[in-house]
Amino acid sequence: MDKQLELDKRYIRMAAIWAENSYCQRRKVGALIVKDKMIISDGYNGTPSGFENVCEDENNLTKPYVLHAEANAITKIARSNNSSEGATMYVTASPCIECSKLIIQAGIRRVVYSEHYRLEDGVELLHRAGVEVVYIEPETTKI
Repeated sequence: MDKQLELDKRYIRMAAIWAENSYCQRRKVGALIVKDKMIISDGYNGTPSGFENVCEDENNLTKPYVLHAEANAITKIARSNNSSEGATMYVTASPCIECSKLIIQAGIRRVVYSEHYRLEDGVELLHRAGVEVVYIEPETTKI
């Protein structure tokens, strides 16, 4: 296997481990932003800072203010001295359309994911914007 694929697999496994930090019950998603082989940001889905760590309501539906992993990672970049221009985002689930808009605006040039989201409009938007999108089959044996 080529070196880039090996790196992609390693970072996507790390994103999966990071997803374990989520308090969400229905779906745990993790994201890393990597630039020049350095992790410059990370995120997982959850509630905004200062909110209770409960993502679902009494009907087991996701609360409307829950942040996606991609949004959490991108907003951390905004609060740092780093730039995501030209970076790669590793995310355990393919981005929704809202997160795809943020990815494009953040200058991220490549997205690697390991689980298909039920809607493909986010991936389609990334393709339309010229962002490289790579799907990697999740590994079940090696973490």
